Amino acid sequence: MLSEKAQQFIKSVGNTPLIKVGEKLYAKLETANPTGSIKDRMISYVVEQAALEGKIKPSTLLVEATSGNTGIALAALGAAMNNPVQIIMPCNMSEERKQMMRAFGASIIEVAASDFEAAINKRSEILLNIDDSWSPLQFENKDNIRCHKHKTGPEIFKQLPFVGDWSAFISGSGTGGTIMGVREFIKSRDLETKVVLVRPAEPSDAHGIQGIGDGEDFLADTALFDEIYDIKTEAAKSRARRFAQENGLLIGISAGANILAAEKWIEENKPIGNVITVLCDRGERYLSSVWEETNV
Repeated sequence: MLSEKAQQFIKSVGNTPLIKVGEKLYAKLETANPTGSIKDRMISYVVEQAALEGKIKPSTLLVEATSGNTGIALAALGAAMNNPVQIIMPCNMSEERKQMMRAFGASIIEVAASDFEAAINKRSEILLNIDDSWSPLQFENKDNIRCHKHKTGPEIFKQLPFVGDWSAFISGSGTGGTIMGVREFIKSRDLETKVVLVRPAEPSDAHGIQGIGDGEDFLADTALFDEIYDIKTEAAKSRARRFAQENGLLIGISAGANILAAEKWIEENKPIGNVITVLCDRGERYLSSVWEETNV
């Protein structure tokens, strides 16, 4: 049974606004979630399932490998549950995200830059050696997909009558949970909506779009997507900066990439209906890597 504080956290997740970004372009404002990212959805979903199944006790160590946002969400919910949290992440992820995890009381183990395989292996080692431990297993847990099929997809669909038909869903992929889950919802309703994947243009060990393109496709089956758009890191950062100055909303780098890809898709396809993308997280966690370097 989850604590009252944990239940409050979970109830505050989701039902985020669908905001207009441009002509025929709308975005789910996932920054409205409790810790400011879409990962609050997946963590709340899988933790609640695990608690109902008796897999998490008050003493259980919660552990996960992450680029950042999943770790922040797990650290926050772990704090509400009063459970210890251990995060493993590549050392080159933003300092602001590490600071947020530590603020919630989590401890962090860092591995080599961009080495998500090492982070996942370390997570598996901890789970093997500590009996009273549990992980969301975000990179392989199909509940990650189910969360977005049963939560995020229906939310978008319910909001659509106010903005018209749904021509495309365009999103980046970290674990693959969001884009695969929304795709499954789209297919379950027999919608003609295109599903478009956003990827970093640079190799996984050289790009700076934190949160997507983490070296493998993980839960994402790229053969199922209608198109794939590659976005350069500096272009994504520039779009995030411009979005802040034009819209009064700080967004992350992957959100900048999503907007760019969606704008390009609209320009090239001239859809009749509207295009939906995702503003995955808040920009405060990237200030040192997106804004400070330009003296903006």
